Amino acid sequence: MVGSANLNVMIKAARKAGRSLVKDFREVENLQVSMKGAGDFVSKADVAAEKIIRDELMGARPTYGWVGEESAPVDGQDPTRRWIVDPLDGTTNFLHGLPHWAVSIALEHKGEVVAGVVFDAAKDEMFFAEKGAGAWMNDTRLRVSGRHKMIESIFATGLPFAGRADLPETLKDLARLLPACAGVRRWGSAALDLAYVAAGRYDGYWERRLKAWDLAAGVIIVREAGGLIQPIQPGGDILSDGEVICANEAIFDGFAKVIRV
Repeated sequence: MVGSANLNVMIKAARKAGRSLVKDFREVENLQVSMKGAGDFVSKADVAAEKIIRDELMGARPTYGWVGEESAPVDGQDPTRRWIVDPLDGTTNFLHGLPHWAVSIALEHKGEVVAGVVFDAAKDEMFFAEKGAGAWMNDTRLRVSGRHKMIESIFATGLPFAGRADLPETLKDLARLLPACAGVRRWGSAALDLAYVAAGRYDGYWERRLKAWDLAAGVIIVREAGGLIQPIQPGGDILSDGEVICANEAIFDGFAKVIRV
């Protein structure tokens, strides 16, 4: 699949940052880590990866705006376009030696995400999509799963940690969903959860209290793979509200009915 110039810049930046992260991942025990908040870690690897991505993206498109997890936002000369970047989604996995983390890069144009890249460097899986051009993983076209029954479906979510206030709500979600499905997974990377829905590995995903950089790239990848993706609260906005629910078309309504009680 031949992408646009912008998508090619995004893929190049993701691969370059991914190589740096893989190198640090092999030496994870030696990383110097500081606490950024309860259950929310930042490492030298994380900051270094964001600098690589920022240098690549802003070097290629210096007029675009920037929103990244580890640095201050920048208003670009072009107010209609901005990069939305999470240099290391799944930091806790990374720091514990678990090979499930990703680089996430999205391009927003006039308030709409028009391109997204999620790179699982540990497995060399590059998920990407552009508006109207489909979703891909490396050279393979992606489609959401074809399952029609909730009881045969596997879902993913995040579980609140370190005393977060949304734990009771999530436990209620699980109490309603687990008897109605084939299982729920919590793998610790929202970007990869969304990519896995697009690839048909998960049948659906929901989560609350996320940030725009956790979600932006994955949103367009799911849409371009044929999935339905919405805010949990109807009428809301996924990136602004930091909440999402998605699934294939066949099971979306039943899934949403369980979560949106």
